[in-house]
Amino acid sequence: TGFLHLGGLRTALYNYIFAKKHQGTFILRVEDTDQNRVVPGAAEGIEDMLDWAGIPPDESPRRGGSFGPYQQSHRLDLYRSASDVLLERGAAYRCFCTPQRLELLKKEALRSQQTPRYDNRCRHLTHTEVSEKLSQGLDWVVRFRLEKGVEPFEDMVYGWNKHEVADVEGDPVILKGDGFPTYHLANVVDDHYMGISHVLRGTEWLTSTSKHLLLYKAFGWDPPQFGHLPLLLNKDGVKLSKRQGDIFLERFAQDGYLPEALLDIITNCGSGFTEKQMGRTLEELISQFEIGRITTHSALLDLEKLPEFNRVHLIRHIENEGLRQKLIRDVQLLVEHVYGDQQVDQEVLEKEYVERVLLLRKGHISLLKNLVSTDYSYLWVRPSVSREQLQTISAEVDEIGKLVLGLMTRQAAVLTVEELNKDLRSLQKQIKETKYSSMMKVLRLALSGQQHGPSVAEMMVTLGPKEVCGRIRKALSS
Repeated sequence: TGFLHLGGLRTALYNYIFAKKHQGTFILRVEDTDQNRVVPGAAEGIEDMLDWAGIPPDESPRRGGSFGPYQQSHRLDLYRSASDVLLERGAAYRCFCTPQRLELLKKEALRSQQTPRYDNRCRHLTHTEVSEKLSQGLDWVVRFRLEKGVEPFEDMVYGWNKHEVADVEGDPVILKGDGFPTYHLANVVDDHYMGISHVLRGTEWLTSTSKHLLLYKAFGWDPPQFGHLPLLLNKDGVKLSKRQGDIFLERFAQDGYLPEALLDIITNCGSGFTEKQMGRTLEELISQFEIGRITTHSALLDLEKLPEFNRVHLIRHIENEGLRQKLIRDVQLLVEHVYGDQQVDQEVLEKEYVERVLLLRKGHISLLKNLVSTDYSYLWVRPSVSREQLQTISAEVDEIGKLVLGLMTRQAAVLTVEELNKDLRSLQKQIKETKYSSMMKVLRLALSGQQHGPSVAEMMVTLGPKEVCGRIRKALSS
């Protein structure tokens, strides 16, 4: 019914980690039984995003597996057969109440300030009455008989629990008039036939678990073990809003965040691990995970910290030879996309140049796209600055240029900002009239065409001796 958001990613991640920790199988099953709410492309989008996040399912609609189909709309015969079994056993019954009657019940309950619930009217129909209504061609749904006296169950997170659902709910619909099951029936049937051993899901399903266990009992099946994960909330304790659109994974991917940073931040704000530390890889998350460490407190997610998490993981990617190659390609594409119409010189797109920029800016940037911001435009677009423009700042531009070119030739080895700042101070003392600040303005304009941005020494280090000399010569000769 929608695309994968941070809450869904967190649930999927904990299932993935749990499965891998115990040499199990991580299964993605698509629940599309509410046909009115199905969003075209959402199922494919969810699987795309799990692949992007680096937690691909072992079995899924796309990958297949021994227990398919993995999409509930393709398993309708199985649910019908299961509901027939419950009808035969008297654990379920056909309900002929019209939508109008159900709506009236709901309105009446709300008017008297009660929780709306079905009054179980059709539960008491005799076999003859049911046959008569069927012969009249009346529409019907199948409802499950909720029995009192539910047995407690041990949740992997919340411990011993039980909810007397029959006291607070009417008998739930398990098979709708369109032949589609509701979540309650479909999940129980699928978990049984797919051999599911463990289910980790959101805490909003905790109160429904007693209902599901009654269904397992009616079928005579052994249930899986359940663990309910506490809510993922904003840092101010408010539920993450899907309507804002800023919690969907597609947005983070488009903004250039690394999936590792998202996995890191959503596990850091939660529990289940030996300690909180920024920069954990998926392998480290798996090795440190203990389900007994998950607390029942809501996890407070502070997305303002995400750029810092991304910076830490970006450093790791830049330092890794293999991962760095992908970053180089990504930067080349970003530069062409942002500055393509400004006739970017092909030399600034060369692999060696981009790689040097990445290694030098490592730790200074949170996202790759920071490198194509206005502050860093000087890296990709060679300025068109005339000698006359430089002379408006200082009449000694030739002398400044000559000294800096000499310095760059000597400094061809390894440039550092600290060393360069000292050298530039020394150079300025060799010039008769130009102050240090004016000399910096000349160099900044010649190198970037801008009056603001990083320090001149920082620019020179990032551009490298060859590029610095080229730009200065070009400015002096134009």
